[in-house]
Amino acid sequence: MKRVLLYLLLILNITSCGIRKSIKHIPDVKQYSLEIPKVNKINDSTFSFNQNYLTKNKQRLWELYIKGNPLQLGYNNGALTQNLMQKQEEIFFSKVEGFVPSKFKQNLLRGFLKWYNRKMYLNVREDYQAELYGLSQYSSDKYDFIAPKFLRSMYLHGAHDIGHAMQDLMVVGCTSLAVWNENTEDGDLLIGRNFDFYVGDDFSKNKLIEFVEPDEGIPYLSVSWPGMIGVVSGMNKEGITVTINAGKSKIPLTAKTPISLVTREILQYAKNIDEAIAIAKKRKVFVSESILVGSANDKNAVIIEVSPDNFGVYKVENTSRVFCTNHFQSDAYKNDKRNQKHIVESHSEYRYEKLQELLQENKKLNPGKMAAILRDKSGLKGEKIGYGNEKAINQLLAHHAVIFSPQKKLVWVSSNPYQLGEFVCYDLNEIFSDKRLKNGEFAKSNLNIAKDPFVDSKEFENYEEYKFASSEVNHATDDKDVMLTDDFLPYYQSLNPDFWLVYYQSGKYYFNKKEYSKAKMEFEKALTKEITTVPDKENVEKYLKKTNKKLKK
Repeated sequence: MKRVLLYLLLILNITSCGIRKSIKHIPDVKQYSLEIPKVNKINDSTFSFNQNYLTKNKQRLWELYIKGNPLQLGYNNGALTQNLMQKQEEIFFSKVEGFVPSKFKQNLLRGFLKWYNRKMYLNVREDYQAELYGLSQYSSDKYDFIAPKFLRSMYLHGAHDIGHAMQDLMVVGCTSLAVWNENTEDGDLLIGRNFDFYVGDDFSKNKLIEFVEPDEGIPYLSVSWPGMIGVVSGMNKEGITVTINAGKSKIPLTAKTPISLVTREILQYAKNIDEAIAIAKKRKVFVSESILVGSANDKNAVIIEVSPDNFGVYKVENTSRVFCTNHFQSDAYKNDKRNQKHIVESHSEYRYEKLQELLQENKKLNPGKMAAILRDKSGLKGEKIGYGNEKAINQLLAHHAVIFSPQKKLVWVSSNPYQLGEFVCYDLNEIFSDKRLKNGEFAKSNLNIAKDPFVDSKEFENYEEYKFASSEVNHATDDKDVMLTDDFLPYYQSLNPDFWLVYYQSGKYYFNKKEYSKAKMEFEKALTKEITTVPDKENVEKYLKKTNKKLKK
């Protein structure tokens, strides 16, 4: 470990000149006119400035409407969402502190981030830098020790990419699909997606739906969180949709263009699939990602597959449906060993097969049926695989789910918890017109999709309790002085009885407490369940082997 730290410090010293340059970099914003926003607080959940405003709807989704040049967009966004953005920043950085509690390692991580992100500003469009600069003026002073405000905003836009590039965390195990012609009720294109990005429940509380009207380009809707100008799920007024799904990455040596800024550019400037492909092709990314692009003008959908050293486009022939999980499908990645291994070992192929199964059962999709698919919690052939299993389409951890009807310019966005709450409908034709100003409302509530009845069930209550109990089991497993009561583990397992993880965690607890006979029983039970990935299964088997050795002594 010491040797690794020394190498890191050596790298940081060698490249300190490049780091210094990036730390001092500030975009040139003099070309843009600016009116510093004076925010008018209408009530606790509604704020306005000129024609820009922020409000919270009854489903507790925040809705933000901003317009202007890049710098003004950033200022308007920051001024209206300041409290939310600072809260989001605090949640994110406290999560990082939880992962890395040692002050020395935190300092090392800060140094590494500065080095790793040293070239990011060279790969981000100048207008987006100006927007980020405006937004960052409203960031908290509390985290200036990590990096200056503008750079911190840039780092946060690369957090998704860095997370799965550096550790292959796969905190994003998303599912998306597009159907049209004979697969939909009216023949129109219909797209659904779960964004399974999980940084804790607090991070998901303040979902933000942004309606952005830039001076240049196409107005668009984006679903994400405060402080984010990139796009993870969105649709523009031309009916172009983008959703991102993480792929298997090799670790790149430097950060380039965050994927969410590539998709933002597609939304802002593309009117059809060819234009979307051209935009994606010219940007250098630093992770592997699938971008599902739907297009009203083409009445079609494709998957653009990008990675640091490859590019492919997956178009379906003689069929009117596209599925996207977390592996690549285009010819460009046919011989990619990392992708092939990922298909075999991860939960991506399983979810892909589940989508095929669900489409066999659900003919002629409409938005309501699409919501039911996105909320499906079962395994293949309806098998019970435990709540929270990443092999399910609905893993009960989604930041949001979205349904797009590009030709009608309609979007449905899920509300908490996960994607189980009511889906709120938005009409982009109305929102980006005078009609919005006349009625003052964003949502087209008469088209909303009702919440999932599962929310009110005993099973859901048990699942939420299971999550708390799970952290207690982990804590007791890691701390040899903490003992659980005899009835705690049976109770814990009863909360989510079909999930392999409850037996694996129980087995680890008993193993660490040297109760090997009990540990053996739990590991054997875990192996009878649907285990999420090949490495997870190998881990259980390894523990069982170690347990059997202990019992033979």
